[in-house]
Amino acid sequence: MFKIIEGDFKNNKYSNEQYLDNWPMLYILENGKQAYVGESTHAKTRMLQHSTSEEKKIFDKVHFIYSKMFNQSVTFDYESKLIQYIAADELFKVTNRNEGIADKQYYQKQEYDEKFSDLWRKLQREKLVKHSLEEIENSDLFKYSPYKELNDCQRQAVDSILSILERADVNKVVVNGMPGSGKTIVAVYLLKYLADSDEFAGKEIGFVVPQTSLRKTMKSIFKSIYGLSTSQVISPSDVIKKKYDILVVDEAHRLHQYKNISYMGTFKKNCEKLGLTTEADELDWVLKQSEKAVLFYDSMQVVGPSGIDFERFDKKIKAKESLHRRLTEYFLLDTQMRVMGGNDYIEHVKKLLAGSCTDKYSSDKYDFKLYTDFSKFKKDMYEKEEAEGLSRMVAGYAWPWISKKDGTKKDISIQGIERRWNHCTEGWVHTPEAIDEIGCIHSIQGYDLNYAFVIIGNDIGYDKSTNKVIVRPECYFDKNGKRTATYDELLSYITNIYYVLMTRGIKGTYLYVCDKELREYMSQYVEVEN
Repeated sequence: MFKIIEGDFKNNKYSNEQYLDNWPMLYILENGKQAYVGESTHAKTRMLQHSTSEEKKIFDKVHFIYSKMFNQSVTFDYESKLIQYIAADELFKVTNRNEGIADKQYYQKQEYDEKFSDLWRKLQREKLVKHSLEEIENSDLFKYSPYKELNDCQRQAVDSILSILERADVNKVVVNGMPGSGKTIVAVYLLKYLADSDEFAGKEIGFVVPQTSLRKTMKSIFKSIYGLSTSQVISPSDVIKKKYDILVVDEAHRLHQYKNISYMGTFKKNCEKLGLTTEADELDWVLKQSEKAVLFYDSMQVVGPSGIDFERFDKKIKAKESLHRRLTEYFLLDTQMRVMGGNDYIEHVKKLLAGSCTDKYSSDKYDFKLYTDFSKFKKDMYEKEEAEGLSRMVAGYAWPWISKKDGTKKDISIQGIERRWNHCTEGWVHTPEAIDEIGCIHSIQGYDLNYAFVIIGNDIGYDKSTNKVIVRPECYFDKNGKRTATYDELLSYITNIYYVLMTRGIKGTYLYVCDKELREYMSQYVEVEN
């Protein structure tokens, strides 16, 4: 079905097959370390054009990919696919720009999507790629790659943000989006585009990632992407070190204020260096140190008192008589990209945690079940992990972290089964130990799973007399998460935590609920696994 022919790009020597002159084809230029993927209906002519380009003179070989089933719609589509997968495969650093990557629809696309796996296996046999499509699709590099097929909503946001960054009258862009709407994907796509753009050449551009766990992952991704650098991925504290032309902030709701944090001394010194008091927060640092800021934000993912809640965020952004006197543009990412249950599932989770459900969830696209037997809950997780990978058990902070000081001890015991909390937060999801541990909010927020096995602890319950979801501060063990918090604030933080945990799973979410009354309430609106 697919034929791959090698050519000598450096010396312009190619074979004489007729289709090289007039047929839709794909090609891969490479030098053993870097690769460029392209398509053309006149492959030899295209090689002559490339040979005059300084950017392409680094290559010495070309691999032409031919199929009699190709038409130009297919080669456009396969070109995008190959760029995405080869970049995430990591055998080569892909030198393509990302402005042409888009979701393309055409006649018989589904059939061609299925045939792409045949092409990929052919490339594996030719030693042009090394990992399987399944392995790549479970990798962070693929999920957060700047070579993504953006949906219409994401594409419009990127195009609008780019036009705003060229304007002098707007200095702040706020992108709101629910979990799974592609905030991080848009952010990374934007950074790659800016890195490749001649217009933004020489600009000081930083990517602020508040979460330690996700920051390590992003550094690894930036290291693998041509044109990006690990030095661009910075913490909020790094922001104070120099001025930036553009700062892009992922998960801006995870920026901190001077409240319930473990690094108050460092925080205070950072404020002093910028001429600010501790009334300021890390959002102030970003706004003060950047000419333009792009902030990705979701108020429903604020999970503790130190976070930037909506009221505080909105006040800072709209402040008129302060150092933030800047015009702001707003965008909304409202299409669900992670969870296969789509926006209907997200809305159901919101209602479930708010105690306002009226209908039972049902979908042929998404698994959502409640377990009463913890041993089956655990067994099914291992089966999902074996079958599809990226299945993890996560929970609210309803048990103390005993193993932090003594690694021989277990933290959580349910129906006679003992587990320990995540042994680390940085990159925990992909560690070998993760499958046998339970991840907390700080180890999982920002990550995707295929299947999320969520334990809802006794920190949250249900009051039958009032028909309301309640929280129990005495059963919530995040000291910084509850110190100074009122009951209503704690209710918001804890339900937000479970909202985040229940929106990690791409293909399904499974619940084990510790509180009897809450379990009875939820079983009315979630299918029960017997």
